[in-house]
Amino acid sequence: MTVVIALIANVLVASAKTVAAVLTGSAAMFAEAAHSWADAGNEVFLVFADRAAARPRDRQHPLGFGRDAWLWSLFAAIGVFAVGATVSIFHGITELADPEPAGDYVINYIVLAVAFVLEGTSFLQSIRQGRKRARETGREFLPYVLGSSESTLRAVFAEDGAALIGIVLAAAGIALHQVTGIAAFDAIASILIGLLLAVVALFLIDRNRRFLIGGAQGGKLRDWIVGLLESRPEIDHVTYLHVEVVGPNRLFVVGAVDLLGDQPEHTVADKLRAIEDALEAEEIIQTAVLTVASYREPSIHDPDALLDADPDADAAR
Repeated sequence: MTVVIALIANVLVASAKTVAAVLTGSAAMFAEAAHSWADAGNEVFLVFADRAAARPRDRQHPLGFGRDAWLWSLFAAIGVFAVGATVSIFHGITELADPEPAGDYVINYIVLAVAFVLEGTSFLQSIRQGRKRARETGREFLPYVLGSSESTLRAVFAEDGAALIGIVLAAAGIALHQVTGIAAFDAIASILIGLLLAVVALFLIDRNRRFLIGGAQGGKLRDWIVGLLESRPEIDHVTYLHVEVVGPNRLFVVGAVDLLGDQPEHTVADKLRAIEDALEAEEIIQTAVLTVASYREPSIHDPDALLDADPDADAAR
């Protein structure tokens, strides 16, 4: 729903800004139009991201298709950089060298005001969704939205936030042009909007890249899963745990546990399967694979034990 609202808002805003840019010749409005069209195209990628990641797993993809969300979101972030940022910066520079006479300022202000309302509506929707998910996972809102595995939510939040800042920059550039008669202010606003988009795009590209290349997770997330395992009456301690994010809010867990007692092989297998099923009952854990540890292996809490994760990482939820 958040992505669909953002897509509708950006198409309407981009159309209005394009008309205003043609009628008034404003460089800042041209940059805003490029920004909004880039965002509208990116929302299409994000719709694909949600649908692709939601496909059920099969034999060829036992961990599912969750990483598709980051791939399509990566394309969207590249689109912001390639279209929104470069076009805005290039047009701003050309306007500095050869400024066009300004047109009707009122049209610009009206379009920017309407755009602010539409972009703000989409931005508020992303905030509501982010706060809901943050509460469910026991995290703070901003760290969750910027660091979680929900790439589409992060993209909408970042792009809409940048859009609102861009509208303020465009309005300031146009107003200074109107007051002073110096067209450079309009062009500088276009360049600043482009630089803003470049920063946002590079941030989104980096976040999606990190999830695509994978890696073990640690921090509170790892502690939570260790706690789930050690709360089981049949487990003495956990000796090894690997937690990997394989999709938005989807985890792949591999662990080794020391079971209490000395039991026959078939009994141990049944207990491990029951523990795996209990882990997979958690919404965020897609697949769990456990094995029996040697009685000589130290607990995962032993400071001398080998840990495989970054203790500061907690990005999946």
